[in-house]
Amino acid sequence: MNHPNPVPTARPLLIVDDDATFVRVLTRALTSRNFEVINASSTGEARALAQRHQPRYCVLDLKLGEENGLRLIPELRELVPDLRILLLTGYASIATAVEAIKRGAHDYLAKPVDADAVVRALLEGSDAAPQAEDEVIDAPEAPLALRRLEWEHIQRVLTECDGNISETARRLGMHRRTLQRKLSKHPVRERP
Repeated sequence: MNHPNPVPTARPLLIVDDDATFVRVLTRALTSRNFEVINASSTGEARALAQRHQPRYCVLDLKLGEENGLRLIPELRELVPDLRILLLTGYASIATAVEAIKRGAHDYLAKPVDADAVVRALLEGSDAAPQAEDEVIDAPEAPLALRRLEWEHIQRVLTECDGNISETARRLGMHRRTLQRKLSKHPVRERP
């Protein structure tokens, strides 16, 4: 399928994700949409490539092995002040989305995601300033299910603990293994 040229790329797009299959598929899709793509699988590699190539866009995964993508956002923004960062995660939560925006990400999408959604998120409002810190991000209209509320609360506390599982478990009053088991499951999906 031939995609229209969404943006002439004078500077590359950096993908930071440790899932090689996902990176390969997204790289192919974004390259076909006329992006020049470079890839990093760790935070150290991402910092080095950002400094060297000064990319215009970044697609950043929340979980990079044992590392947390949220911590990388301000570092990348310091290295490349006009970098537009899109945070992707398979473990979406309102708390994580708010924290990503506070740290300097321009948008946030839950995996699985297609290349068109990534392009839209990167290009929409690319001349505008990031959202204000206190701006509400897709707040649900209806009350959340109990299991979803638990997931959101765990994510909020985990974010407050800067990704530290042991400290999060302590604050939540649960065993570390119980917390890890809850985190290994994807969030509860709401029925439409």
